[in-house]
Amino acid sequence: MILLEGEQCYLRILTEDDAYQFTQLLLANREYWTEFEPRHDNTYYTVSMQRDKIRESLYQMRDRREYNFGIFDAQTSMIIGQISLYSIKRLPFSSGFVGYSIDQRQAGRGIGTEAVRLVNQFAFEKVNLHRVEAYVSPRNVGSVKVLEKAGFEREGLLRELLYINGVWEDHFMYAMIERDY
Repeated sequence: MILLEGEQCYLRILTEDDAYQFTQLLLANREYWTEFEPRHDNTYYTVSMQRDKIRESLYQMRDRREYNFGIFDAQTSMIIGQISLYSIKRLPFSSGFVGYSIDQRQAGRGIGTEAVRLVNQFAFEKVNLHRVEAYVSPRNVGSVKVLEKAGFEREGLLRELLYINGVWEDHFMYAMIERDY
């Protein structure tokens, strides 16, 4: 099992045993997270669906294509978010994407920034990637701050990249390159 430890939080690969707690986190943040993510139907918010998604992620991890971590509060060990290193490509790209969501009640504490830094360390030192990328809505000021505090640089604007809640939305492209890490 992969465990990445920080000061405020630690990251641990989600397992099928986490499906219930993770589903509770999704339900608690259903409205908050859908401002910047596509809405899901009700089946998405079930333990069985999340168990299946976790199982699929574990298969992807075995192939070194994805690492899906729960973000846990260092003091309480409660799950307070999730962060993934996904869409991993090997040479000639040697890159992957980072995506994350933090419990609304924990936002603004620096936990997202710490989690992104921990994943970057893992990506560059253990997975041996050259580049980590992230997409973020220009409207998502909090997430923009997380990426910038974690050392990512904005590389451009991708017009109408994602269809979110009935609207095509632009997204900034951020990246960190191994030498800047």
